[in-house]
Amino acid sequence: MANKRFLKRAIHNVCDELFAEAVALSLYGAKEQQDAATAQLYAIAKVEDDCIRRISHPEPGMKPSVYFKDLREKFTAQVSDIVDQMNG
Repeated sequence: MANKRFLKRAIHNVCDELFAEAVALSLYGAKEQQDAATAQLYAIAKVEDDCIRRISHPEPGMKPSVYFKDLREKFTAQVSDIVDQMNG
């Protein structure tokens, strides 16, 4: 596992790219896509905030390697759901 700063930066970069795509979709997409993109903007901000908070305050009693592996898997799953919604 890399350090916390690298993990936070990676999460921020992924969410930043998703946010830019959602803004482009809301500006240039069809009306149905615009409404969905607005909801996705909130979802992206919530995912980023949640993951950053979880990095800053790890769960006591869990091994760090297990905790951060679980965090990465959940983040990847949430990002995949958002991307699927944007494509659909």
